[in-house]
Amino acid sequence: MALDFPLWLRIDHWLNVLFLTLLLRSGFEILSTHAKLYWHDDSAPGTEWARFTRKVMTTDKLYDTLDEEEDYHPLIALPGRSQLGIGRHWHFGAVIGWMMVGLSYYILLFATGQWHRYWPYSWSIFSEAWNDIVTYLSFNLPPLLPGEPLDAIQKLTYAGVIFILAPFQILTGAAQSPAIAARFPWYVRMFGGRQAARSLHFLGLLAFVVFIAIHLSMLFFWGWGRLTALMIFGTVRNVYWATASSLVIIAVIVAVHVAATVWSQRSPASVRGVLGAVISVPRKGLLRRLNSRQDYPAHMLSPQHRVNGKPPTAEHYKVMAVHDFVDWRLRVGGLVEQPVTLDLDELRALSEPHTQRVLHNCVQGWTSIGEWTGVPLGTLVDLVRPLPQARYVCFMSMQNNTTDEPSADGGGQFYEVFDLKLAHKPQMLLAYAMNGKPLPIQHGAPLRLRAETQVGFKMAKWINQIEFVDDYVHIGKGRGGWREDNVYYGMDGEI
Repeated sequence: MALDFPLWLRIDHWLNVLFLTLLLRSGFEILSTHAKLYWHDDSAPGTEWARFTRKVMTTDKLYDTLDEEEDYHPLIALPGRSQLGIGRHWHFGAVIGWMMVGLSYYILLFATGQWHRYWPYSWSIFSEAWNDIVTYLSFNLPPLLPGEPLDAIQKLTYAGVIFILAPFQILTGAAQSPAIAARFPWYVRMFGGRQAARSLHFLGLLAFVVFIAIHLSMLFFWGWGRLTALMIFGTVRNVYWATASSLVIIAVIVAVHVAATVWSQRSPASVRGVLGAVISVPRKGLLRRLNSRQDYPAHMLSPQHRVNGKPPTAEHYKVMAVHDFVDWRLRVGGLVEQPVTLDLDELRALSEPHTQRVLHNCVQGWTSIGEWTGVPLGTLVDLVRPLPQARYVCFMSMQNNTTDEPSADGGGQFYEVFDLKLAHKPQMLLAYAMNGKPLPIQHGAPLRLRAETQVGFKMAKWINQIEFVDDYVHIGKGRGGWREDNVYYGMDGEI
Protein backbone atom coordinates (compact mmCIF):
# COMPACT_ATOMS: atom_id res chain seq x y z
CA MET A 1 0.00 0.00 0.00
CA ALA A 2 1.04 3.62 -0.50
CA LEU A 3 2.31 5.26 2.68
CA ASP A 4 1.05 8.72 1.82
CA PHE A 5 -0.34 11.64 3.81
CA PRO A 6 -4.14 11.19 4.02
CA LEU A 7 -6.39 14.01 5.17
CA TRP A 8 -7.02 12.56 8.63
CA LEU A 9 -3.28 12.33 9.29
CA ARG A 10 -2.77 15.95 8.29
CA ILE A 11 -5.63 17.18 10.49
CA ASP A 12 -4.44 15.13 13.47
CA HIS A 13 -0.92 16.49 12.98
CA TRP A 14 -1.96 20.12 13.38
CA LEU A 15 -4.35 19.36 16.25
CA ASN A 16 -1.52 17.50 17.95
CA VAL A 17 0.68 20.59 17.61
CA LEU A 18 -2.01 22.70 19.29
CA PHE A 19 -2.71 20.40 22.23
CA LEU A 20 0.91 19.42 22.78
CA THR A 21 2.04 23.04 23.02
CA LEU A 22 -0.83 23.79 25.43
CA LEU A 23 0.31 20.82 27.51
CA LEU A 24 3.90 22.03 27.55
CA ARG A 25 3.09 25.56 28.68
CA SER A 26 0.51 24.54 31.28
CA GLY A 27 2.93 21.86 32.48
CA PHE A 28 5.54 24.53 33.18
CA GLU A 29 2.89 26.48 35.12
CA ILE A 30 2.26 23.43 37.30
CA LEU A 31 5.99 22.89 37.78
CA SER A 32 6.49 26.51 38.86
CA THR A 33 4.48 26.06 42.06
CA HIS A 34 6.98 23.52 43.38
CA ALA A 35 9.95 23.79 41.05
CA LYS A 36 11.83 20.86 42.52
CA LEU A 37 11.97 17.21 41.51
CA TYR A 38 12.57 14.20 43.74
CA TRP A 39 12.93 10.44 43.47
CA HIS A 40 11.51 9.68 46.93
CA ASP A 41 8.00 10.36 48.23
CA ASP A 42 9.29 12.20 51.32
CA SER A 43 9.98 15.28 49.17
CA ALA A 44 12.37 16.21 51.97
CA PRO A 45 13.99 19.65 51.60
CA GLY A 46 17.48 19.27 50.19
CA THR A 47 16.86 15.88 48.56
CA GLU A 48 15.70 17.18 45.20
CA TRP A 49 17.71 16.01 42.18
CA ALA A 50 16.67 19.01 40.10
CA ARG A 51 15.46 22.49 40.99
CA PHE A 52 14.25 25.36 38.84
CA THR A 53 14.14 28.05 41.49
CA ARG A 54 16.61 30.35 43.20
CA LYS A 55 14.58 30.56 46.38
CA VAL A 56 16.24 29.27 49.54
CA MET A 57 13.96 28.70 52.52
CA THR A 58 15.27 29.76 55.91
CA THR A 59 14.98 27.37 58.84
CA ASP A 60 14.70 29.99 61.59
CA LYS A 61 10.95 30.46 61.05
CA LEU A 62 7.96 28.43 59.92
CA TYR A 63 7.53 28.41 56.17
CA ASP A 64 5.11 26.48 54.04
CA THR A 65 5.25 25.33 50.45
CA LEU A 66 3.31 28.37 49.24
CA ASP A 67 6.43 30.36 50.09
CA GLU A 68 8.39 28.20 47.63
CA GLU A 69 6.24 29.05 44.60
CA GLU A 70 7.94 30.57 41.58
CA ASP A 71 6.48 33.11 39.17
CA TYR A 72 7.14 31.94 35.60
CA HIS A 73 6.58 34.35 32.73
CA PRO A 74 3.51 33.82 30.48
CA LEU A 75 5.84 33.32 27.51
CA ILE A 76 6.87 30.05 29.15
CA ALA A 77 3.91 29.06 31.30
CA LEU A 78 0.16 29.07 30.73
CA PRO A 79 -1.18 31.32 32.08
CA GLY A 80 1.95 32.33 34.04
CA ARG A 81 2.21 34.56 37.10
CA SER A 82 1.69 31.79 39.69
CA GLN A 83 -1.82 30.77 38.65
CA LEU A 84 -1.72 27.08 39.44
CA GLY A 85 -5.49 26.64 39.51
CA ILE A 86 -5.95 27.93 35.97
CA GLY A 87 -2.80 26.16 34.79
CA ARG A 88 -4.24 22.86 36.02
CA HIS A 89 -7.48 23.50 34.16
CA TRP A 90 -5.61 24.17 30.92
CA HIS A 91 -3.41 21.12 31.44
CA PHE A 92 -6.23 18.69 32.12
CA GLY A 93 -8.37 20.19 29.36
CA ALA A 94 -5.47 19.86 26.91
CA VAL A 95 -4.89 16.28 28.09
CA ILE A 96 -8.46 15.41 27.14
CA GLY A 97 -8.07 17.03 23.72
CA TRP A 98 -4.67 15.43 23.13
CA MET A 99 -5.90 11.97 24.10
CA MET A 100 -8.96 12.26 21.86
CA VAL A 101 -6.75 13.26 18.93
CA GLY A 102 -4.34 10.46 19.82
CA LEU A 103 -7.14 7.90 20.00
CA SER A 104 -8.43 8.89 16.57
CA TYR A 105 -4.85 8.76 15.27
CA TYR A 106 -4.25 5.23 16.58
CA ILE A 107 -7.58 3.96 15.25
CA LEU A 108 -7.08 5.41 11.79
CA LEU A 109 -3.41 4.48 11.75
CA PHE A 110 -4.22 0.78 12.10
CA ALA A 111 -7.51 0.86 10.19
CA THR A 112 -5.84 2.30 7.09
CA GLY A 113 -2.57 0.38 7.32
CA GLN A 114 -0.55 3.56 7.74
CA TRP A 115 1.06 2.04 10.83
CA HIS A 116 3.54 0.37 8.47
CA ARG A 117 5.28 3.73 8.10
CA TYR A 118 6.43 3.57 11.74
CA TRP A 119 6.87 -0.12 12.48
CA PRO A 120 10.47 -1.45 12.21
CA TYR A 121 10.42 -4.78 10.36
CA SER A 122 14.04 -5.80 10.72
CA TRP A 123 16.86 -5.45 13.23
CA SER A 124 18.92 -4.05 10.39
CA ILE A 125 17.04 -0.79 10.73
CA PHE A 126 19.12 0.03 13.82
CA SER A 127 22.39 -0.11 11.89
CA GLU A 128 20.77 1.88 9.10
CA ALA A 129 19.61 4.44 11.65
CA TRP A 130 23.17 4.79 12.96
CA ASN A 131 24.40 5.37 9.42
CA ASP A 132 21.69 8.02 9.00
CA ILE A 133 22.87 9.82 12.15
CA VAL A 134 26.44 9.88 10.80
CA THR A 135 25.14 11.22 7.51
CA TYR A 136 23.16 13.99 9.23
CA LEU A 137 26.20 14.96 11.30
CA SER A 138 28.11 15.42 8.06
CA PHE A 139 25.31 17.79 6.94
CA ASN A 140 24.08 15.46 4.24
CA LEU A 141 20.71 13.80 3.72
CA PRO A 142 20.43 10.01 4.08
CA PRO A 143 18.32 7.98 1.63
CA LEU A 144 14.68 7.24 2.39
CA LEU A 145 13.68 3.67 3.07
CA PRO A 146 12.44 1.91 -0.09
CA GLY A 147 8.80 2.80 -0.75
CA GLU A 148 8.52 4.85 2.45
CA PRO A 149 8.38 8.58 3.26
CA LEU A 150 10.96 8.32 6.08
CA ASP A 151 14.58 7.35 6.53
CA ALA A 152 15.59 4.76 9.15
CA ILE A 153 16.32 7.13 12.05
CA GLN A 154 13.12 9.07 11.37
CA LYS A 155 11.10 5.86 11.39
CA LEU A 156 12.57 4.74 14.71
CA THR A 157 12.11 8.19 16.22
CA TYR A 158 8.46 8.46 15.22
CA ALA A 159 7.83 4.90 16.42
CA GLY A 160 9.38 5.78 19.78
CA VAL A 161 7.35 8.96 20.17
CA ILE A 162 4.02 7.49 19.03
CA PHE A 163 4.15 4.04 20.60
CA ILE A 164 6.37 4.62 23.65
CA LEU A 165 6.76 8.26 24.70
CA ALA A 166 3.13 9.36 24.31
CA PRO A 167 1.69 6.38 26.27
CA PHE A 168 4.49 6.79 28.83
CA GLN A 169 3.42 10.38 29.48
CA ILE A 170 -0.19 9.31 29.95
CA LEU A 171 0.79 6.52 32.36
CA THR A 172 3.13 8.67 34.46
CA GLY A 173 0.57 11.48 34.48
CA ALA A 174 -2.12 9.11 35.75
CA ALA A 175 0.21 7.97 38.54
CA GLN A 176 0.11 11.52 39.91
CA SER A 177 -3.65 11.45 40.47
CA PRO A 178 -4.32 11.11 44.22
CA ALA A 179 -7.42 9.03 43.49
CA ILE A 180 -5.49 6.54 41.36
CA ALA A 181 -2.56 6.51 43.78
CA ALA A 182 -4.93 5.86 46.69
CA ARG A 183 -6.90 3.10 44.98
CA PHE A 184 -3.98 1.41 43.21
CA PRO A 185 -0.82 1.93 45.30
CA TRP A 186 0.87 -0.89 43.36
CA TYR A 187 0.49 1.11 40.15
CA VAL A 188 2.40 4.08 41.55
CA ARG A 189 5.07 1.75 42.94
CA MET A 190 5.71 0.49 39.39
CA PHE A 191 7.35 3.86 38.67
CA GLY A 192 9.22 3.93 41.98
CA GLY A 193 6.66 6.10 43.78
CA ARG A 194 4.65 9.20 43.10
CA GLN A 195 7.66 11.54 43.06
CA ALA A 196 9.54 9.22 40.73
CA ALA A 197 6.50 9.26 38.43
CA ARG A 198 6.52 13.08 38.55
CA SER A 199 10.23 13.15 37.71
CA LEU A 200 9.80 10.67 34.88
CA HIS A 201 6.86 12.71 33.58
CA PHE A 202 9.09 15.78 33.51
CA LEU A 203 11.82 13.89 31.66
CA GLY A 204 9.19 12.79 29.17
CA LEU A 205 8.22 16.43 28.71
CA LEU A 206 11.86 17.26 27.99
CA ALA A 207 11.96 14.39 25.50
CA PHE A 208 9.03 15.96 23.67
CA VAL A 209 10.82 19.32 23.64
CA VAL A 210 13.94 17.69 22.18
CA PHE A 211 11.83 15.84 19.61
CA ILE A 212 10.10 19.06 18.55
CA ALA A 213 13.45 20.84 18.18
CA ILE A 214 14.89 18.02 16.05
CA HIS A 215 11.65 17.73 14.08
CA LEU A 216 11.78 21.42 13.18
CA SER A 217 15.44 21.19 12.19
CA MET A 218 14.59 18.27 9.89
CA LEU A 219 12.02 20.43 8.15
CA PHE A 220 14.77 22.79 7.10
CA PHE A 221 17.17 19.96 6.22
CA TRP A 222 14.67 18.29 3.91
CA GLY A 223 13.03 21.46 2.65
CA TRP A 224 10.30 23.35 4.46
CA GLY A 225 8.25 23.93 1.32
CA ARG A 226 8.25 20.30 0.20
CA LEU A 227 7.31 18.88 3.61
CA THR A 228 4.68 21.50 4.36
CA ALA A 229 3.12 20.74 0.99
CA LEU A 230 2.83 17.10 2.07
CA MET A 231 1.27 18.14 5.38
CA ILE A 232 -1.13 20.63 3.76
CA PHE A 233 -2.12 19.05 0.44
CA GLY A 234 -0.87 15.48 0.87
CA THR A 235 1.40 15.74 -2.17
CA VAL A 236 4.33 17.89 -3.28
CA ARG A 237 2.48 20.61 -5.18
CA ASN A 238 1.71 24.29 -4.80
CA VAL A 239 4.71 24.69 -2.51
CA TYR A 240 4.24 28.43 -2.07
CA TRP A 241 0.57 28.05 -1.17
CA ALA A 242 1.45 25.21 1.18
CA THR A 243 4.08 27.33 2.90
CA ALA A 244 1.67 30.23 3.24
CA SER A 245 -1.05 27.91 4.54
CA SER A 246 1.28 26.36 7.11
CA LEU A 247 2.27 29.81 8.35
CA VAL A 248 -1.40 30.73 8.68
CA ILE A 249 -2.08 27.56 10.71
CA ILE A 250 0.91 28.29 12.93
CA ALA A 251 -0.34 31.85 13.38
CA VAL A 252 -3.75 30.49 14.41
CA ILE A 253 -2.12 28.19 16.98
CA VAL A 254 -0.10 31.11 18.35
CA ALA A 255 -3.29 33.18 18.46
CA VAL A 256 -5.00 30.44 20.47
CA HIS A 257 -2.15 30.55 22.98
CA VAL A 258 -2.30 34.34 23.21
CA ALA A 259 -6.08 34.26 23.61
CA ALA A 260 -5.82 31.53 26.27
CA THR A 261 -3.27 33.58 28.21
CA VAL A 262 -5.22 36.83 27.99
CA TRP A 263 -8.50 35.12 28.86
CA SER A 264 -6.88 33.44 31.84
CA GLN A 265 -5.35 36.66 33.12
CA ARG A 266 -8.48 38.77 32.67
CA SER A 267 -11.25 36.32 33.53
CA PRO A 268 -9.92 33.33 35.47
CA ALA A 269 -13.35 32.54 36.91
CA SER A 270 -14.85 32.00 33.46
CA VAL A 271 -11.87 29.85 32.41
CA ARG A 272 -12.42 27.75 35.50
CA GLY A 273 -16.11 27.43 34.70
CA VAL A 274 -15.71 26.43 31.06
CA LEU A 275 -12.73 24.09 31.36
CA GLY A 276 -13.95 22.75 34.70
CA ALA A 277 -17.18 21.62 33.06
CA VAL A 278 -15.18 19.73 30.42
CA ILE A 279 -12.84 18.12 32.93
CA SER A 280 -15.59 17.12 35.36
CA VAL A 281 -17.12 14.61 32.94
CA PRO A 282 -14.23 12.11 32.81
CA ARG A 283 -13.19 12.94 36.38
CA LYS A 284 -16.56 12.02 37.85
CA GLY A 285 -16.99 9.07 35.53
CA LEU A 286 -13.56 7.53 36.08
CA LEU A 287 -12.18 8.77 39.40
CA ARG A 288 -15.07 9.64 41.72
CA ARG A 289 -15.90 5.97 42.36
CA LEU A 290 -12.36 5.04 43.47
CA ASN A 291 -11.81 4.29 47.16
CA SER A 292 -8.54 4.61 49.01
CA ARG A 293 -6.77 1.35 49.87
CA GLN A 294 -3.51 2.71 51.20
CA ASP A 295 -1.60 1.11 54.03
CA TYR A 296 2.03 2.16 53.99
CA PRO A 297 4.42 0.34 56.35
CA ALA A 298 5.57 2.26 59.40
CA HIS A 299 9.17 2.44 58.22
CA MET A 300 8.08 4.55 55.23
CA LEU A 301 6.69 7.41 57.34
CA SER A 302 8.29 10.71 56.36
CA PRO A 303 10.72 11.93 59.03
CA GLN A 304 9.72 15.49 58.15
CA HIS A 305 6.19 15.80 56.80
CA ARG A 306 5.95 18.95 54.71
CA VAL A 307 3.59 21.76 55.72
CA ASN A 308 1.14 23.78 53.67
CA GLY A 309 -0.76 26.67 55.20
CA LYS A 310 0.12 28.70 58.27
CA PRO A 311 -1.64 28.21 61.63
CA PRO A 312 -4.21 30.66 63.00
CA THR A 313 -2.70 33.69 64.73
CA ALA A 314 -5.83 34.74 66.63
CA GLU A 315 -5.29 35.12 70.36
CA HIS A 316 -8.10 32.75 71.33
CA TYR A 317 -6.50 30.00 69.22
CA LYS A 318 -3.12 30.53 70.89
CA VAL A 319 -4.77 30.33 74.31
CA MET A 320 -6.52 27.08 73.40
CA ALA A 321 -3.25 25.64 72.09
CA VAL A 322 -1.43 26.46 75.32
CA HIS A 323 -4.12 24.56 77.26
CA ASP A 324 -4.08 21.53 74.92
CA PHE A 325 -7.38 22.59 73.34
CA VAL A 326 -9.51 21.66 76.35
CA ASP A 327 -11.73 24.66 75.55
CA TRP A 328 -12.04 23.82 71.86
CA ARG A 329 -15.45 22.83 70.56
CA LEU A 330 -16.59 21.33 67.27
CA ARG A 331 -20.01 22.60 66.22
CA VAL A 332 -21.86 20.41 63.75
CA GLY A 333 -25.13 21.70 62.35
CA GLY A 334 -27.03 22.93 59.35
CA LEU A 335 -29.45 20.59 57.60
CA VAL A 336 -29.30 17.80 60.18
CA GLU A 337 -31.76 16.18 62.55
CA GLN A 338 -29.43 16.33 65.55
CA PRO A 339 -26.94 19.21 65.74
CA VAL A 340 -24.12 18.55 68.19
CA THR A 341 -21.30 20.39 69.90
CA LEU A 342 -18.36 18.20 70.89
CA ASP A 343 -15.13 18.70 72.77
CA LEU A 344 -12.08 16.61 71.95
CA ASP A 345 -12.85 13.86 74.44
CA GLU A 346 -16.42 13.55 73.18
CA LEU A 347 -15.20 13.43 69.60
CA ARG A 348 -12.69 10.68 70.41
CA ALA A 349 -15.42 8.71 72.17
CA LEU A 350 -17.55 8.50 69.01
CA SER A 351 -15.63 5.46 67.78
CA GLU A 352 -12.60 3.31 68.26
CA PRO A 353 -9.51 5.14 66.99
CA HIS A 354 -9.04 4.59 63.29
CA THR A 355 -5.44 4.79 62.05
CA GLN A 356 -4.23 4.99 58.45
CA ARG A 357 -0.75 5.42 56.98
CA VAL A 358 -1.17 7.22 53.69
CA LEU A 359 0.47 9.38 51.05
CA HIS A 360 -0.36 13.08 51.17
CA ASN A 361 -0.57 14.54 47.64
CA CYS A 362 -0.20 18.31 47.63
CA VAL A 363 -1.71 20.13 44.67
CA GLN A 364 1.69 21.77 44.15
CA GLY A 365 3.33 18.43 43.46
CA TRP A 366 5.15 17.40 46.65
CA THR A 367 4.23 14.38 48.75
CA SER A 368 4.80 13.07 52.26
CA ILE A 369 3.75 9.91 54.06
CA GLY A 370 2.07 10.21 57.45
CA GLU A 371 0.07 8.21 59.96
CA TRP A 372 -3.25 9.75 60.94
CA THR A 373 -5.61 8.69 63.72
CA GLY A 374 -9.15 9.89 64.24
CA VAL A 375 -12.86 9.32 63.77
CA PRO A 376 -14.26 8.20 60.40
CA LEU A 377 -16.26 11.06 58.94
CA GLY A 378 -19.13 8.67 58.25
CA THR A 379 -19.50 8.05 62.00
CA LEU A 380 -20.16 11.74 62.64
CA VAL A 381 -22.54 11.91 59.68
CA ASP A 382 -24.54 9.00 61.06
CA LEU A 383 -24.69 10.71 64.44
CA VAL A 384 -26.19 13.99 63.22
CA ARG A 385 -28.39 12.38 60.51
CA PRO A 386 -28.44 14.85 57.58
CA LEU A 387 -31.84 15.86 56.23
CA PRO A 388 -32.85 14.67 52.74
CA GLN A 389 -32.15 18.08 51.21
CA ALA A 390 -28.55 18.13 52.49
CA ARG A 391 -26.19 17.61 49.53
CA TYR A 392 -22.87 19.03 50.71
CA VAL A 393 -20.80 19.20 53.86
CA CYS A 394 -18.73 22.30 54.60
CA PHE A 395 -15.67 22.27 56.86
CA MET A 396 -14.92 25.64 58.45
CA SER A 397 -11.42 26.43 59.68
CA MET A 398 -10.13 28.74 62.38
CA GLN A 399 -7.56 29.96 59.85
CA ASN A 400 -8.21 33.48 58.58
CA ASN A 401 -6.15 34.15 55.50
CA THR A 402 -6.43 37.90 55.92
CA THR A 403 -4.03 37.69 58.85
CA ASP A 404 -2.66 34.14 58.93
CA GLU A 405 -1.43 33.66 55.36
CA PRO A 406 0.03 36.97 54.13
CA SER A 407 1.35 35.29 50.96
CA ALA A 408 -2.12 34.10 49.98
CA ASP A 409 -4.15 35.49 47.10
CA GLY A 410 -7.14 36.51 49.16
CA GLY A 411 -8.53 36.93 52.64
CA GLY A 412 -11.26 35.57 54.83
CA GLN A 413 -11.99 32.34 56.64
CA PHE A 414 -10.67 29.13 55.12
CA TYR A 415 -13.27 26.50 54.27
CA GLU A 416 -13.75 23.52 52.00
CA VAL A 417 -16.91 21.87 50.67
CA PHE A 418 -17.41 18.20 49.80
CA ASP A 419 -20.19 16.32 48.12
CA LEU A 420 -22.03 14.52 50.92
CA LYS A 421 -21.82 11.29 48.90
CA LEU A 422 -18.10 11.18 49.69
CA ALA A 423 -18.58 11.24 53.46
CA HIS A 424 -18.70 7.46 53.92
CA LYS A 425 -15.76 6.71 51.66
CA PRO A 426 -12.99 4.63 53.24
CA GLN A 427 -10.25 6.70 54.86
CA MET A 428 -12.36 9.87 55.05
CA LEU A 429 -11.17 10.79 58.51
CA LEU A 430 -11.46 13.56 61.09
CA ALA A 431 -7.90 13.28 62.41
CA TYR A 432 -6.85 14.35 65.90
CA ALA A 433 -3.48 12.57 66.00
CA MET A 434 -0.48 12.21 63.70
CA ASN A 435 2.28 9.62 63.90
CA GLY A 436 1.04 8.41 67.27
CA LYS A 437 1.00 11.85 68.91
CA PRO A 438 -1.58 14.65 69.26
CA LEU A 439 -1.99 16.52 66.00
CA PRO A 440 0.75 19.18 65.70
CA ILE A 441 -0.32 22.78 65.34
CA GLN A 442 1.30 23.18 61.92
CA HIS A 443 -0.65 20.16 60.66
CA GLY A 444 -4.05 21.38 61.80
CA ALA A 445 -4.48 20.88 65.56
CA PRO A 446 -6.77 20.09 67.14
CA LEU A 447 -8.71 18.62 64.19
CA ARG A 448 -8.20 18.26 60.47
CA LEU A 449 -9.78 16.38 57.61
CA ARG A 450 -8.14 13.52 55.75
CA ALA A 451 -9.61 12.72 52.32
CA GLU A 452 -7.12 10.38 50.70
CA THR A 453 -8.51 10.39 47.15
CA GLN A 454 -8.20 14.18 47.01
CA VAL A 455 -5.32 16.62 46.66
CA GLY A 456 -4.09 18.15 49.88
CA PHE A 457 -5.76 21.57 49.76
CA LYS A 458 -9.17 19.91 50.19
CA MET A 459 -8.17 18.58 53.62
CA ALA A 460 -9.15 21.50 55.82
CA LYS A 461 -7.10 22.05 58.97
CA TRP A 462 -7.84 23.74 62.31
CA ILE A 463 -11.51 22.77 61.98
CA ASN A 464 -14.04 24.06 64.51
CA GLN A 465 -17.31 23.90 62.56
CA ILE A 466 -19.02 21.53 60.12
CA GLU A 467 -22.20 22.54 58.28
CA PHE A 468 -24.49 20.41 56.13
CA VAL A 469 -26.00 22.47 53.32
CA ASP A 470 -28.12 22.04 50.20
CA ASP A 471 -25.86 24.33 48.15
CA TYR A 472 -22.60 26.20 48.58
CA VAL A 473 -23.23 29.21 46.33
CA HIS A 474 -23.77 31.45 49.38
CA ILE A 475 -20.56 30.35 51.14
CA GLY A 476 -17.53 32.50 50.39
CA LYS A 477 -17.59 33.33 46.69
CA GLY A 478 -19.70 30.29 45.95
CA ARG A 479 -17.12 28.06 44.26
CA GLY A 480 -16.82 25.34 46.89
CA GLY A 481 -13.79 26.32 48.94
CA TRP A 482 -11.34 29.07 49.80
CA ARG A 483 -8.77 28.02 47.22
CA GLU A 484 -11.52 27.49 44.67
CA ASP A 485 -12.70 31.04 45.37
CA ASN A 486 -9.33 32.75 45.30
CA VAL A 487 -6.91 30.56 43.31
CA TYR A 488 -9.54 29.01 41.00
CA TYR A 489 -8.82 25.38 41.77
CA GLY A 490 -11.44 22.83 40.80
CA MET A 491 -13.82 21.91 43.60
CA ASP A 492 -13.03 18.20 43.40
CA GLY A 493 -9.45 17.10 43.79
CA GLU A 494 -9.19 13.57 42.43
CA ILE A 495 -6.60 14.87 39.94
